Amino acid sequence: MLTVTSVNVNGLRAAAKKGFVEWLARTDADVICLQEVRAEPQQLPAEVREPEGWHTVHAPAAAKGRAGVSVYSRRAPERVQIGFGGFGGAEGEEFDASGRYVEIDLPGVTVASLYLPSGEVGTERQDEKERFMAAFLPYLIGLKARAAAEGREVVVCGDWNIAHQEADLKNWKANRKSSGFLPEEREWLTRVFAEAAYVDVVRALHPDVEGPYSWWSYRGRAFDNDTGWRIDYQVATPGLAARAVKALVERAATHGERWSDHAPVTVVYER
Repeated sequence: MLTVTSVNVNGLRAAAKKGFVEWLARTDADVICLQEVRAEPQQLPAEVREPEGWHTVHAPAAAKGRAGVSVYSRRAPERVQIGFGGFGGAEGEEFDASGRYVEIDLPGVTVASLYLPSGEVGTERQDEKERFMAAFLPYLIGLKARAAAEGREVVVCGDWNIAHQEADLKNWKANRKSSGFLPEEREWLTRVFAEAAYVDVVRALHPDVEGPYSWWSYRGRAFDNDTGWRIDYQVATPGLAARAVKALVERAATHGERWSDHAPVTVVYER
């Protein structure tokens, strides 16, 4: 089996103080993809930066305290790539130092950690998100083709910051004009699944359920009422997706036990 977990940690230093370290000690995952690390590697405690038994790759953002992605793997990566601008066009070069994408090669599979910009309607943040999406879709298509030529599968894990379907967020009617559920964002994600032919692994295993949600606002009683969004995905090539046998959101038992506003999304794949 290959067990892959993805989680937006909402600041790894803070998460480490609230339960991430204990979670890491318990997890059965073979690979962990982190987003929104918001720290330089040297700012992290040693047991978080390079925990015993793990190989770590950290890709911080040039802008201090923002974004940042990491990958932890039990096996040493065969290849590491930070950013995607050098592949498939110069458009992606804008994001190579933004701490939003890192991928590693393990035997037979490429695993990537993605933190897609969150956006905000009517602001430069939304423009940035749209530029990222425009550059990233061709990259995904090329990545799939390169992997296939090498006999490899691909899984891109992370905070995609888009709820694809109405079943992917509790209050979808109230969010139709909100970033994260805009028609053009949802259509772009449809292109990832149709045009690029990737598979939303959790939805494929749980086709007829609301959620399972992976992010809840800290405001109000969103977590207690399960008023969440499903924006954290494992998006895989069809061959790997077909080998997925279990998917779950590791939702904390209580609000007080949360160490991030996101919950880990874990998938077990047959080798």
